[in-house]
Amino acid sequence: MLEGFLIGLETALSIKNLLMVIGGCIIGTFIGMLPGLGPMSIIAIMIPVAISIGDPSAAIILLAGVYYGAVFGGSTSSILINAPGVASTVATSFDGYPMTRQGKAGKALTIAAIASFAGGTIGAILLVLFAPALASVALLFHSSEYFALMVVGLSAIAAFAGTGQITKAVLMTIAGLVLATIGEGAQFNMPRFTMGIMDLQSGIGFITLAMAMFAIPETLFLILDPNRSGKPDEKQSEITNLRITKDEAKQITPVIARQSLQGFLIGVMPGAGATIASFLGYAVERNLASPEEREQFGKGSVKGLAAPESANNAACTGSFVPLLTLGIPGSGTTAILLGALIALNVSPGPRLMEDQPEIFWSVILSMYFGNLVLLILNLPLIPYIAKVLTVPRTFLIPFILFFTLMGAYIGQNNATELLFLVGLGVTATILRFAAFPLAPLLIGFILGPMLEDNFSRATQLYDGIGFMWERPMTTALLLIAISLIVLPAWRSRRAAVSLKKG
Repeated sequence: MLEGFLIGLETALSIKNLLMVIGGCIIGTFIGMLPGLGPMSIIAIMIPVAISIGDPSAAIILLAGVYYGAVFGGSTSSILINAPGVASTVATSFDGYPMTRQGKAGKALTIAAIASFAGGTIGAILLVLFAPALASVALLFHSSEYFALMVVGLSAIAAFAGTGQITKAVLMTIAGLVLATIGEGAQFNMPRFTMGIMDLQSGIGFITLAMAMFAIPETLFLILDPNRSGKPDEKQSEITNLRITKDEAKQITPVIARQSLQGFLIGVMPGAGATIASFLGYAVERNLASPEEREQFGKGSVKGLAAPESANNAACTGSFVPLLTLGIPGSGTTAILLGALIALNVSPGPRLMEDQPEIFWSVILSMYFGNLVLLILNLPLIPYIAKVLTVPRTFLIPFILFFTLMGAYIGQNNATELLFLVGLGVTATILRFAAFPLAPLLIGFILGPMLEDNFSRATQLYDGIGFMWERPMTTALLLIAISLIVLPAWRSRRAAVSLKKG
């Protein structure tokens, strides 16, 4: 292992591969900043470029740099304009955008950059130390465990609901699960709930729904604001507050440490990925927070911003464990990377570390250098990136609408998707006026297909639902899910009783 590590270090530090890291990070960061254009699209476009390089190590390092660069940069549109075009940065917008509305855009971008760097770096270190061992642990997870993990994700809806909004959050989660059933099922290749519309056969695109839930309502609110003018809001446009205080640093440090570790472990499990890691990270930190801090979540909490950013970047790094050691893609993006590896005549799996250590270790080690490049690249640019808020509203609104429509169209290459976007966007705006939380709907939509797929396979394998108590890991995860539902309800009841006595 030590010999392979040294070979990989030498390969990663070559001038050519360092340039690949820098180039991939720059391309990924700027593409990630555009709402709707996520890592999957750009990696697919970059594959012919990577193959033309010829050297497998350099090609995969370039594509990996694009991948975590896009995730790193994806938080920008979530924070500045509330348009999370990438699933893993949806949770970032919950507290990032409220900070922007409070005139703290620079600070929010700084926290996101630091948390992303820390999450990616800790993930890279853990990857170097434990990749072979974690691959064997990942193999212990079967369909029943993945089903239970999805249930844990759904049970975290309380973290995205305000005081007294649990019922509304549950209803929105159910709505998300219902929307996820549209199109062909995971187990049965038959269209469902398409109402005869051919364009719905493949289901509603995530990008379309994410934009409809966040970007469209925000744009309509800007248009309908009675106090609007051609000039930007002075408080929101202040870009002088870039530094974080000692108190804020003390608050986010343990959050970053916890969520980097948790995010990495979730990323290691095939099929989990950065999206689940970011949602669970947010939910866990909200439940661990004091009652006073918990009330700030969703209103501009530094903890609420640092948690998903640390978790999703660590999970991206962790997702390379099953990809490189087992040849199993953990997400759509890593599936494209797997295709690129095969096209380059590289066979990922248990033998890769021994047969081609220069590829295995150079890709892993390049992640650390990549995160360093991303931090150096992004921190000095924060004042300039945040200047998008100084754009007059008469120009900003068309800009948001353009990238929202373009992102939805590119996601499915289907003009009908634009009609779905507008219809769902208007519906989301009405729901927002009625004080319904929109995040739970998106959680239900994202986790629904994986929940259905793994539940179907588990019931077939175990001939019923006996797997829930027959497999200890499944039972443990389901108990965690129950605790996530019961604990907030118990806290609310205790607070109500204390208030009544007082």
